Amino acid sequence: MPTRRGLLDCVERYAAAAPLADARMVPAGTLDVPIGPPAWPHPARPRPGTGRVPADDVRAAVVLQEDAGLPAAVEWVVERTPSLGAAAREAGLLVSEFPLLVVDDPVELLLPAGVRLYLVGAEDPALPHYQHLLESAFAPHHTDPDPEDLEGPSDARAGVLRERVASGRTVVMVALEDGEPVGVGSHHPVDVDGTGITEITGVASSPRRRGRGVGAALASALVAQARETADMVFLTAGDDDVARVYERVGFAWLGSTGVAARPPRG
Repeated sequence: MPTRRGLLDCVERYAAAAPLADARMVPAGTLDVPIGPPAWPHPARPRPGTGRVPADDVRAAVVLQEDAGLPAAVEWVVERTPSLGAAAREAGLLVSEFPLLVVDDPVELLLPAGVRLYLVGAEDPALPHYQHLLESAFAPHHTDPDPEDLEGPSDARAGVLRERVASGRTVVMVALEDGEPVGVGSHHPVDVDGTGITEITGVASSPRRRGRGVGAALASALVAQARETADMVFLTAGDDDVARVYERVGFAWLGSTGVAARPPRG
């Protein structure tokens, strides 16, 4: 098992490599800003090994992003670049911190009876629907949209997802019960200098099925599938309670992910 410092290094190296297939990197002082299609944006991040980040660099990154039609967003490993939170606040961004976890001792959990898992193919006609669920986390006002109603940016994003699934850069897994999705999740493998690393994102279960262990079992299955090719699997949890759910399937706390974005209007 690598040291704590080594694991954080791996997360930073993954984050630096993940946008390269989608975007060109533009420097903004100590930050690297991926400029690519708005349908699949990547946040600006401090260059690996960066110590102090000044607020002017954050402002410069935001200008680059907004000029390219991208959301203003910066992410970082808090333990590696602790100055960035204050710099982002000074630049007018809203800063949050979330638990950063890595797979340590994976645990296999069984799905409830009647629930089946499937890997979603690039040509699956329901892929736009699953994409919507990945992003909305089964939110009540976004529940079960008709795939034919997904237009504009959602269409473009689903198109990017199809390409990513076809190339193996994103793996989508769905849990179905009676033909209806009750859980969905994904991970995004990247080869980083010969080391397979992947990040799990978007794991969610239907509110109507919560309390049955669907989300935890889906996360467990995603980890097992990811570890077939990845040497390291990590994720950022939405809060401490969610992080404790991931601990049940063998994740261990590693640090914190810092996220900075424009405050909501109104």
